Amino acid sequence: MEKDLSNYRKSYEKGELLLNEVPENPMELFQKWFYEVDRHFAEDETNAMTISTIGLDGYPKNRVVLLKKYTYEGFIFYTNYHSEKGKAIAINSNVCLSFFWHGAERQIIIKGKAEKIAENLSDGYFESRPRGSQLGALVSNQSEVVKDRDYLEQKLFNLEKTYEGKEILRPLNWGGYIVKPTEIEFWQGRPNRLHDRIRYALQEDYNWLIHRLSP
Repeated sequence: MEKDLSNYRKSYEKGELLLNEVPENPMELFQKWFYEVDRHFAEDETNAMTISTIGLDGYPKNRVVLLKKYTYEGFIFYTNYHSEKGKAIAINSNVCLSFFWHGAERQIIIKGKAEKIAENLSDGYFESRPRGSQLGALVSNQSEVVKDRDYLEQKLFNLEKTYEGKEILRPLNWGGYIVKPTEIEFWQGRPNRLHDRIRYALQEDYNWLIHRLSP
């Protein structure tokens, strides 16, 4: 099987990113871009991000998760700690996050270290989830092999009966991570492939060194 994709072309013309206009802290620029995309490009799932980990087999692996909170300290998402990504983070906490908002022709790449958030914060988020999502966290031994979908649906049915009228507590193998960034790169598509790239690198004094990169 073969398909030539060399004629796929697009001209990026929706914005610019100038070094003399960016803030000193990259989280402020992240917030500005996030709000702009969320407001003007409804077709994008704004908080969808790719997280890359180094697996136990030595290979990098990417998957899409949902950003649930961001602060000056970092980016928070939730998952099963026993999942493939959870096991990878336990061995190597270096991860990479990326957002691609095609409507705005923007990309953000974040290098950082992932660590578990406090249990009470995970409890609070779990309590805020829809009941079906709470049960789903109990049903799924994430990343493990199952024989078929019927097995999962039957397990969900049984748990619905078990927890009918009862509070569902957060399972201890499920919770949040915060990715604390050490480097953040902002990419704005520009015509003729002369894209704007601004990189923030965290220094030992916790200030950010800012550079423009060649496209």
